[in-house]
Amino acid sequence: MTTQMRDRLDHIRRAGQVGGLHAVAAVRGGHTVLEYYGAGEDFAWGDSLGVVEFGPETLHDIRSVTKSVTVLLYGMALGEGLVPPPAEPLLQRFPQYPDLAADPRRARLTVEHALTMSLGVEWREDLPYNSPANAEIAMELAPDRYRYILQRPILEPPGTRWTYCGGATALLGRLIADGTGQSLPQYAQAVLFAPLGIDSFEWMAGADAVASAASGLRLAPRDLARLGELVLAEGTWDGQRVVPADWIRTMLQPRVQTTWGAQYGYQWYIESIGGHRLLTGMGNGGQRLFVLPDLDLTAAITAGNYDDPHQWQTPLTVLEQVILPAMD
Repeated sequence: MTTQMRDRLDHIRRAGQVGGLHAVAAVRGGHTVLEYYGAGEDFAWGDSLGVVEFGPETLHDIRSVTKSVTVLLYGMALGEGLVPPPAEPLLQRFPQYPDLAADPRRARLTVEHALTMSLGVEWREDLPYNSPANAEIAMELAPDRYRYILQRPILEPPGTRWTYCGGATALLGRLIADGTGQSLPQYAQAVLFAPLGIDSFEWMAGADAVASAASGLRLAPRDLARLGELVLAEGTWDGQRVVPADWIRTMLQPRVQTTWGAQYGYQWYIESIGGHRLLTGMGNGGQRLFVLPDLDLTAAITAGNYDDPHQWQTPLTVLEQVILPAMD
């Protein structure tokens, strides 16, 4: 199986079908079935790292796949009783903004609206991530990121529709930090990464020194794939419970439809491919964590096609033309 996939990958690489591909780590049934490392210019957020020769230990931005990791941490903190359940009013946990809580329209916001990116507020991230007009960048530049998110103009009642919103994830990160008394990196290291044997990671922070819950994590592809394996095992690793199983199931229930057709659960995309259920964490540039439960398969893919309108093509081509055909 591994040789077949390597040959297919070499073929499509020579054909120029997977431009910008940096690395692939695919695991099935606990066994690595494909591992590839290339070279190319890379960035840590907006800072160029130059041309990087990637290898098994090389950390890579996973960008918004970070959101899908943050929600695992939320479920772990919820299992410890440290964060509010999805149905709880959101602004109850932000008492520093009594003026916002006094607005009956904002008082309707719940934690679930943050989990599903259905806050109903104005939020645009369909602009370059080097532009202050991009809402995530504006949030990073704001003197108070949480007030910036929560006071955005209201467009419709919460829960009406999905709107891509890194601010929603930032709110979840704040709830985790408040509830656990630890920063996201500290909590992640203690309860998630250490149990999985992930001992090398970075979690980038904004100017306010707050780790970005939406896009700041840097991991090696092998370790990103471990998180996919954890999801496949409904939160169990080496016989030990890491994430509550009921949270994994809850997290992956379709709740709202995205603007492009996939379903969305709690910070995970849910669709099908080739008749298989496909669970995905996605990040700018072609970062992907694919999980296919009925194939017992997970694949972590990193790439350097940041802000490219066709960035989705490279990881999807690897999945459709290299990995899935070898599953038959």
